[in-house]
Amino acid sequence: MTVRAARLLVLPIVLSALPAFAAPSIVGQVEEAARAQLETQAAASGLADARFELTVVPPRVAPNCPGPVEVDTLDTRQASRMRFAVRCPQAGASRLEYIVRARISASVVVMAAPLAANELITDAHLTVGQRDITSIADPVVAPIDAVGQTSRRSLRAGDVLRNSSLTAPVLVKRGDAVVMIARIEGIEVSMAGEALDAGAKGATIRVKNSASGQTLRMRVTAPGTVEPTDMPRLNR
Repeated sequence: MTVRAARLLVLPIVLSALPAFAAPSIVGQVEEAARAQLETQAAASGLADARFELTVVPPRVAPNCPGPVEVDTLDTRQASRMRFAVRCPQAGASRLEYIVRARISASVVVMAAPLAANELITDAHLTVGQRDITSIADPVVAPIDAVGQTSRRSLRAGDVLRNSSLTAPVLVKRGDAVVMIARIEGIEVSMAGEALDAGAKGATIRVKNSASGQTLRMRVTAPGTVEPTDMPRLNR
């Protein structure tokens, strides 16, 4: 037997030992499904430069599938414990659960300086940086979304700013003297009043007409200024 013949004889044996195709691993397919879910959520939240570190925790007995598996999403509300169901079509309809633990970081708004509760937020208070937001569901993604608002609690430099911490500043306090302004068919009518409630911009509060004593429901438009919510006729 010549050397060439021997090589030709060995080649089919080697090829027969190789798999027909390189099937993606089950862990890889679950990780791909988890990453797709996180990317969709990040895009919906407007996150910039979102990065994911994923760890797939398989069941104690993993399915032995010769080809791709079917991956269904069960629960992705918590990035630290995402649940996926895996089914091997070739092995029947039974499904096994895989857990994916994700670590998420993104470019978000961070406090550049301390802020007291109810203090007005300015540009000087804010900066932007890459932070771990795995346990933060509602980070502020742009400074413009926070400037001009206040925080419900005090914040330290370096804290990630959350949307749930933000609140519109109170423009009218209870007992404040206010101007009630109504515009009807191009005519502006203003009356003096007293705020019976506190309110931020857009809030509906009760205001007592100083001239008539009538109590009206008014909408806060600016510091010390309100307008009728339903354009009632003001008593002169």
